[in-house]
Amino acid sequence: MHQLIEPLLEPAFTLGGTPTSWGEVLGFTTGALCVWLVVRQHLWNWPIGILNVILLGLIFLDSGLYADASLQVVYVVLNAYGWWAWVYGGEGRTAEVVRRTSRVEWGWIAAGLAGSTAVMYLVLTTWTESTVPFWDAVTTAISLAATYGQCRKLAESWWLWILADLVYIPLYAHKELYLTSALYLVFLALCVAGLRAWRAELGQGRLVAA
Repeated sequence: MHQLIEPLLEPAFTLGGTPTSWGEVLGFTTGALCVWLVVRQHLWNWPIGILNVILLGLIFLDSGLYADASLQVVYVVLNAYGWWAWVYGGEGRTAEVVRRTSRVEWGWIAAGLAGSTAVMYLVLTTWTESTVPFWDAVTTAISLAATYGQCRKLAESWWLWILADLVYIPLYAHKELYLTSALYLVFLALCVAGLRAWRAELGQGRLVAA
């Protein structure tokens, strides 16, 4: 396995005295492009997102961020689901439209956040050598909730991404993943833009396919 991903772990350049791998560079590029496409509600965000999470999963695994690494496997599934939902997830198997999150959905999201954070924290502290088990678990839980909201085009899912990014930025800097930390600064700005754009699109049903 290590031989397979070794080229991605080779240093592309040094940032802040710490080597930055080619995998991190590619993760930065595909990640920024993916979020920009989500803001525009462009379908190509999903295949590019799948490539991005595979790259980031390898980086996180190598850095000991085990929950984030395992999260990328779930992201592949959610990206495939989101791709389908954006095209066929609306009423009568029509394209999904941007909408607000209902109270019932917020209740399920809150319960899911609490439960998944607790379970992942227990797993990380019991079976891994994670040095940041709580922060790894809580950002994983928030990101899963935000991704589900993105799949269903819930406008408020951007608030969840903003919250996750505010934790991810210092967390990745702490793990010396400086380029990835910088990427999440870009994500934060794009999430604010996405929140504004999706709120403006509420009920209009816009979908960009190509």
